[in-house]
Amino acid sequence: MELWDIYDEAREKTGRTAVRDVTPFRAGEYHLVVHIAVFSEDGRMLIQRRALTKSAGGLWDITAGGSALAGETSGEAACRELFEELGLRLELPRPSFTVNFDRGFDDVFLVRAEPPLSSLVLQEEEVCDAKWATLEEILSMLDEGKFIDYRRHFLELLFEMDCGYGMILR
Repeated sequence: MELWDIYDEAREKTGRTAVRDVTPFRAGEYHLVVHIAVFSEDGRMLIQRRALTKSAGGLWDITAGGSALAGETSGEAACRELFEELGLRLELPRPSFTVNFDRGFDDVFLVRAEPPLSSLVLQEEEVCDAKWATLEEILSMLDEGKFIDYRRHFLELLFEMDCGYGMILR
């Protein structure tokens, strides 16, 4: 059972929690989501292919992401998701930007690091493959229906904003 904190529109915790896929959200209630985009020095993004058993199974996605668990900050959630999905420990000091959506807040972390693909530990229930890709390759996969259906401008923004901070933790 996955518990999420419920926030108000000002991003303040309400003191209530929700059970994922069980608790209905009332009007004015939100939850916290994180996405992490890891970029190489040459500007490619580390992308993952979702496990076939997941929603949108078999599609490629940005490096990692998911919902924050009750009690977690967005930074803690981002570090946990990155480690759970790819076995990667990175220092993620703060989100690069936040996207508001109808059910919550999505904190997006951009980081520059170059872990070798051979060092990744893929969580079988979540991820079945990972690779480095350019923006052009990702947009081509998007056009072919092989990438999660993000807005093109969002993907382009990730590459434009790649200011790159962070370091691999051993």
